[in-house]
Amino acid sequence: MTKGVSTGQRLQEALSNLLDQHAAKSVPGKITATALCQLAGVSRTALYRYHPDILNELRKWQRKHRPEAASARKALKALRAENAALRTQLGQLAALVDHYFAAWSESQALLERREGELAVLRRSNNRTLVSVRPKSESGSSNQ
Repeated sequence: MTKGVSTGQRLQEALSNLLDQHAAKSVPGKITATALCQLAGVSRTALYRYHPDILNELRKWQRKHRPEAASARKALKALRAENAALRTQLGQLAALVDHYFAAWSESQALLERREGELAVLRRSNNRTLVSVRPKSESGSSNQ
C-alpha cells in the first residue's frame, strides 16, 4: 500500500481485501484485528484508539459469521416455533378452564337448590326416624 494513503483508508482497504479473500476461501484462519492490522501495516493500538468505526465493522462481520451463530439462529428459530405453539395451547387451556369453571358453578347452584329442597321436605315431614337395627334388650349382652 502507498505512503500517501491515510491510516483509515489503509485499514478500510485491508478489511475489504480480507473479506473478499474470505469469501473466495483463499484466506487461512480467522479474520481478526491482528490480521487486519498486519495487512494494513498499522498497529492494533491505532485501530482501537483512532478507528472505532472500522473496528465495529470488523466485529459486526465476525458476529455474523461465527460458526455457532448458524446453530444459534437455528435453535432460536426452533424456540420461537415452540413458543408460538405454547401460546396456542395457553389459549386453549384458558378456554378449558373457563368451561370447567362454568360447569362447576352450575353444579354448585344445582346442589344448593337440591339441599334447599331436602331441607323443606325434612321440615314438612314431621315423622320420627325409625331405626333399622333391632333394639337390644335392656342392656343385656350375649353371653
